[in-house]
Amino acid sequence: EMLSTITRRATSVCSRATLTFNLSRSYSVKSGATYFTKDHEWIKVEANNIGTVGITDYAQNSLGDVVYVDLPKKGFQVKQKSTLAAVESVKAASDIYAPVSGEVTEVNEALTTEPALINKSSQKDGWIAKLKISEQGTKDFDNLLDQAAYDKHCKDSKH
Repeated sequence: EMLSTITRRATSVCSRATLTFNLSRSYSVKSGATYFTKDHEWIKVEANNIGTVGITDYAQNSLGDVVYVDLPKKGFQVKQKSTLAAVESVKAASDIYAPVSGEVTEVNEALTTEPALINKSSQKDGWIAKLKISEQGTKDFDNLLDQAAYDKHCKDSKH
């Protein structure tokens, strides 16, 4: 009987911990934090529901020297996982997918004349677009990875 009481208590504590984690996950999008997709896009959350989007160092490294970036237009509406932009490198052409749903408010015009910024500074000067994160977009963060989970994903992806 003592064992079943302990088991019930442990189960109850675990259920509460899981519930708390799930609830906090939905509402824990922090301004200034960066989140990642398994396809190697990143989004850095800024004030006023704006997110800056680009590709990760892992992605640019896989692509090789970027020679052209097809940027989206301002006002372009995207859904999570839909094509936001395209990048051409000496090795391949690759679509860049929106990490969350939203509307393009700004694009990095510097990439039109200096696409190699993606190679030099993929997570800073080589950003691709800024999105006004939609209401759906705020929910889309549940499908993204934080830095630790993304690092593990990259490590597990290497063969």
